[in-house]
Amino acid sequence: MQGVATGRKRGRGVEGRSGGWEKRGRGSVGDGGEKYCCVLLESGGYHGDGGETGKGWQEEMLADLTHTVCSDLFCTLTLSDPLEPQSRRRARPHNSNIKRKRFLCEEHKSKRGETSSTCQQGLDRPTCTRSRSPPSPGLPVDWLVHLPPSKAPQSVGVGGRQSKLSRESVPLDGAAASFQELRSAMSEPPELTELPHSYTVFSHEDINLPCEATGNPTPTFRWVKDGEAFGSEREEFGTLRAQDEEETLDSYGGYYRCYASNTLGTAMTQSVHLIVEPQPVLLKQQRVDKKANEGDSMILACNPPNSSTPPHIHWMDKRMVHIKLNDRVMVGRDGNLYFSNLIQTDSRRDYSCNAQYTAARTVLPLPAVHLTVIQSNDLVHGKKPDFFHPVGSHSSVQAIRSHSVVLECLPKGLTSVSMAVEWKKKDGSLEETSGRVDSDSHGRWFRFDSIEQNDDGEYECIASNNHGSVSHSFTLTVEAPPYWVKKPQSLRYAPGETVRLDCQAEGIPTPKISWSINGELLSDVDDDPRRSVSGGVMILRDVVFADTAVYQCVASNEHDSILLNIYLYVVELPPQILTSDAKVYKFTEGGSVVMDCEEGEDRLPLLSDPRVALLTNGSIIVSDVSHEDSGEYSCSIKHSNISISAHLEVYNQTVILNGPQDVRVLRGSSALLDCAFQKDPRLIKYQIVWKKAEHKMQESSPDDKHTIFDNGTLKVTNIQSDDSARYSCEVITALGSVTASGSITVVARPDPPEGLSLSDVADHSLTLSWNPGKTHNSPIIEFIVEAREEQHTEHGRWRWEEWKRVPGEFNHLELTLHPYCIYRFRVFAVNEIGRSDPSHFSDHHKTPPAVPDRNPSGVRSESTDPKTMIITWDEMDKRFHSGEGFKYHVSWRGGSDAQWNHADVATPPYVINDTGTYTPFEIKVQAVNDVGGAPTPEPEIGYSGEDEPQEAPTNVSTKVMDSTVTVKWKEAQNVRGLLLGYKIYLQRLGPQGGRVRRSLGKQHQEREDKLERARERDREVVVHGVKTSEEVTGLRLYSSYELSVAAFNSKGEGPRSPPHHFSTPQGAPGPPASLRLESPSEKSMILYWSPPEETNGILKGYVVQYQEDLENSLLQMEYIDDPTVTHFELDSLDPSSHYIFNVIASTIVEGPPITRRGATALDGVAPSHINIVPSNTSLNMSWVHGERFRNHAGCDWLDSEVVNSTQAPSVMPGGFAARGWLIGLIAAILLLVLILLILCLIKRSKGGKYAVKDKEDKEGDSEARPMKDETFGEYSDADEKRSDSQPSLCGESKLGSDDSLAEYGDSVDIQFNEDGSFIGQYSNRGPAPPGHESSGPASPDNGVPPPPIAPSMSTILDRPS
Repeated sequence: MQGVATGRKRGRGVEGRSGGWEKRGRGSVGDGGEKYCCVLLESGGYHGDGGETGKGWQEEMLADLTHTVCSDLFCTLTLSDPLEPQSRRRARPHNSNIKRKRFLCEEHKSKRGETSSTCQQGLDRPTCTRSRSPPSPGLPVDWLVHLPPSKAPQSVGVGGRQSKLSRESVPLDGAAASFQELRSAMSEPPELTELPHSYTVFSHEDINLPCEATGNPTPTFRWVKDGEAFGSEREEFGTLRAQDEEETLDSYGGYYRCYASNTLGTAMTQSVHLIVEPQPVLLKQQRVDKKANEGDSMILACNPPNSSTPPHIHWMDKRMVHIKLNDRVMVGRDGNLYFSNLIQTDSRRDYSCNAQYTAARTVLPLPAVHLTVIQSNDLVHGKKPDFFHPVGSHSSVQAIRSHSVVLECLPKGLTSVSMAVEWKKKDGSLEETSGRVDSDSHGRWFRFDSIEQNDDGEYECIASNNHGSVSHSFTLTVEAPPYWVKKPQSLRYAPGETVRLDCQAEGIPTPKISWSINGELLSDVDDDPRRSVSGGVMILRDVVFADTAVYQCVASNEHDSILLNIYLYVVELPPQILTSDAKVYKFTEGGSVVMDCEEGEDRLPLLSDPRVALLTNGSIIVSDVSHEDSGEYSCSIKHSNISISAHLEVYNQTVILNGPQDVRVLRGSSALLDCAFQKDPRLIKYQIVWKKAEHKMQESSPDDKHTIFDNGTLKVTNIQSDDSARYSCEVITALGSVTASGSITVVARPDPPEGLSLSDVADHSLTLSWNPGKTHNSPIIEFIVEAREEQHTEHGRWRWEEWKRVPGEFNHLELTLHPYCIYRFRVFAVNEIGRSDPSHFSDHHKTPPAVPDRNPSGVRSESTDPKTMIITWDEMDKRFHSGEGFKYHVSWRGGSDAQWNHADVATPPYVINDTGTYTPFEIKVQAVNDVGGAPTPEPEIGYSGEDEPQEAPTNVSTKVMDSTVTVKWKEAQNVRGLLLGYKIYLQRLGPQGGRVRRSLGKQHQEREDKLERARERDREVVVHGVKTSEEVTGLRLYSSYELSVAAFNSKGEGPRSPPHHFSTPQGAPGPPASLRLESPSEKSMILYWSPPEETNGILKGYVVQYQEDLENSLLQMEYIDDPTVTHFELDSLDPSSHYIFNVIASTIVEGPPITRRGATALDGVAPSHINIVPSNTSLNMSWVHGERFRNHAGCDWLDSEVVNSTQAPSVMPGGFAARGWLIGLIAAILLLVLILLILCLIKRSKGGKYAVKDKEDKEGDSEARPMKDETFGEYSDADEKRSDSQPSLCGESKLGSDDSLAEYGDSVDIQFNEDGSFIGQYSNRGPAPPGHESSGPASPDNGVPPPPIAPSMSTILDRPS
């Protein structure tokens, strides 16, 4: 289609469709009919007119045209305010003041016979052409102005919204209308542009409460003061000033509110408080004189006149120069001047406090303070710090959000070292807060310039020096005045619509919401059933033209109140949908999508989802969208067939799974920053962008400094200081981007301190100052000050010594020096990486000589010889000599001499003769040089040399309790030295009443006596100190003892006291030394035992206990009154059961038992099929055991391990007869074993004894040979009745005898009866624990190794069947 306009236009012409207005959207235009609109400018031209006249208006209007809508008779132009600055237009929301005008069209006929109308006659003008089939009334067509690219508005991003279009029907005379007429014809409510605020005034000229507003018609203004009308109504401007100066200033104080009104409503301001105060005036005051000692803490008070606007305090001198402040001298927030400790230079006469009242434009100088600091000779060089302010250990601070808050800690304390103040957040980290340590206050303040809600918590300040620390905690509570979280918008509505005004505010405490209409409280307005209010939500249903007004929403709590003016304009609006159809919205999941349907309504089923909200303009917001929300949506106008559709596509969020971290890297090393991400697979194209300090980094090759790998990881090599920065990784897709950031902090050892200087130099003190070097991103933790003394050390042997460690916040140190020394200093800086190199040396500093300030330590006597005293002490370091001619002045007195004796020596010790033995003396040593002597020392006590004690302790007594004796004595006299303690000598004389067992003969008795003497050597018990009693434990019961006591000192031991005799009582005996079981028949058992090793009294007999090894079996007992009986036979036993046997010895009481488990079972037949397999050095023997008669023990035969060929004959299973030498050897061995066995049987049948006793006598002659028992038991004929069967190879067999040559030949674990026969294991071990004693290898509880192979084989071969 061609446009109606003809001719060529200057600039941007309208030639056909390509150069004129383009249709965007869809409308009901009948059968192809087109409509165009003309726009009249101030010059009488139209859009595209390039004439000079009105060119500026053309540019403005062209940039601000949004939509033109043509109806049957009118062209409606929607535009922004061309007079508004461009910057404001960009920032304005889509539904802010939009101005719309309609122009009448004049009808005419075109050459084609179409009916058209133009705004101005002339064929070269655009025309509004009426269609042959006009659309239905009130259903407009949506058109957009086609703008050049340079003037076209910026497109909205994916899922964005078009600007809201509002309409009003205001017909104008189209032929005569200009742009100014368009603007002036629009009605606007009053909109406040200048607002008053609360403040303090000091004069009539200060009164100025601004209140200005725009609107059409022009608003009028009125003021209300303290709820009453103030002054007359004003036109054109509303700013309130003091007009009548005859009125007193106080009459203007109060609360004010301004109202701006026109025909569309009334807007109002918040209530403001005007505070009226007189000019601050200084009352006459006297000059203040203050005196204090050096080292004291001091406060100089500043008390200016009070004001609602606190003054700024300046402490200055008479020359109006500020007093120099430092970590020792501080101005507190209360304006006072604080001295943590006074020094001489603080004395001055002109400390002046000046109060500056900024609002009153006044400075008041308070009278000067005269401070005198008195020098003190008793100055303490350090003590624990304390606080001037705050007082106590805890404070509570309440703060208001967005206000400034300062936490203050002012320490005091006398010290020669710097005092550090450290701030901590007890329930978090200071870095996470918006606060900071105020460096201007030398760390005494922690400041919040605009405190936030998450800054509340527990804070702590700690003041510390080398003598201790003090802390104070603050509980900071942050409350908030009201602030808006949701504001309703001023909009135009059609009659019958429902309006929702939503005011949401937050604060602490929670604010209350109130509503007003045109400045009147809702409670003062007539009730309307169409209106409902619930908290911050007001709903108006079925609005009418009379509802046009300005509505006020006020949120208030105890801290403040805030107010909103909302304009509601009810006008007649035709139904239409201005949003284009078939729009596609692409969003990522989890976000919120706004689907536009301006002036329409969504279908109600969508509203059942709580995530979907319907806006007043018909658009919907879907919160937290997910993939299930993808699909088609439609929007329609009720009671019409107008609708549009939209398509929503939901994509997975792009997420950085592992972003860059904050890393600290040593200089010269490398760092890796990760950027692992996940995106929707439908988003094919993406880009990873790394930025360093907001500057894009270029990809590089692996050899370069920066490398970006395919997975997004960034590698930085050879890191240097300039690589410290913030790094960010941005993943960009078609639907947006996601960013994660980290940092690289290059750390290194600090640079050494610089600029060492010496100041405040006195005779023996100075202040060392320095400038810290670069920290290299690791804060300095401390400084280490080292000194080198060169006066008293040879060149080349000088050495540096650490003097002090100073916190990293300080850069100076006050040093106390020794007299008569030459010093140089250096400083190290330390951070968490390490220690810096040392600084350059300071200049030399030499201190003058002085008297010594100390005396030698460790003054004492170290006398070794009687009648001689040696005085010695710790020699003093030459640095403490403090001058030339140094010596030690030694003084002593004592004995018969009451006068002090003196001697001067250069070095210790000093020897004094003829002093007597261990005589006390007062001694002291004083340091002296040419200048004088050190303070007189306190005397010490010294003694001359010691000698051995001359007398023994007396009155020795004992008290016996079982095996413990308590020994007491009287303190020894004439010790002749320092008593170190006593020695108790204890000897056992033997058992009471001689021997307690039947004699075994003279030889046995002699051997026993020797062993007894070996065991009962003297015991020595040492008692340290001056105690005169001691408990001695571990004595043997029923024994006789003698003891003596001697005193000892460092020279030796004195004579012993006369022997003192005592005896121990009888006690429980030990268990029998052994217990062996022998079963002569299947229902009887003989128990053989030996007497206990420790009888501990007179043995009276035994108790034999036995019971079946079953649960809840009956315990049976047999009593033996004869102590010489050592065996007992039990009859009528169950051959199928095992028994538990106990034997208990008794004196006056019974002792512990010896326990065995056994049965009456007998062994079976001998084994058969013996097989021997030899090798070069060993042979393997195996056999088959026979059937057993009774095998209650349930044991198995075992095969032996490979044995050495020298222990048994080697027999080959094959070719045995061919080896004659082997047969002869075996025969000889068997014959020898048979002969030995016969001899053994003959000896036993005659009751003879083995020649074991001779061996015992030989071994018993040595007193060092330990014996397990004192005596041997009595011989019993029952020994001959024992079975001479040999031990079985079965490890669990209960049968067999220990009387075996094999046992005697190879075992050292055998015991003997009195007659020399074997009765058990003979060893040097002590008594076994109860239940584990053994009477022979037949016991199953014994861990006895198996007997050697060869003798066992002979026993097996000779066993009777």
